[in-house]
Amino acid sequence: MKTQLKQIMLALTLVFTFASCSSDDDKGGNNSRDVKYEITGNFSGQIDAVYMESGDAGQSVDITKLPWTKEFTASAGTTGAGIQASGHGGVVDQTLTIKIYVGGKVEKETTAKAKADGTIIAIPGTYIFPL
Repeated sequence: MKTQLKQIMLALTLVFTFASCSSDDDKGGNNSRDVKYEITGNFSGQIDAVYMESGDAGQSVDITKLPWTKEFTASAGTTGAGIQASGHGGVVDQTLTIKIYVGGKVEKETTAKAKADGTIIAIPGTYIFPL
């Protein structure tokens, strides 16, 4: 089940990255390639995240402690930055907040709350690098 969830999350991240049409795609956007993903909150269950790294390579990680961060500099061929997290075993209304920073500026952000069954899904969207 855990492997299937990771595969689904990875597929969704890839779809969001390549199919995203965002108004953030203007030519005057943030030209930095320095990316930071940050996950914070009080969710107490098991958390898995899938994120895009340099070269549009999908990565998955089990998050064992919050806050969690991942930083990298995206290569020239990288089209965007995207992350999503899901979890189970939490308590209703516990939260996860995900932020995508590019060049030190928050470009995408979302906060999700756990459902009554203790599951949570947080997807802030995909940041597409300006051309």
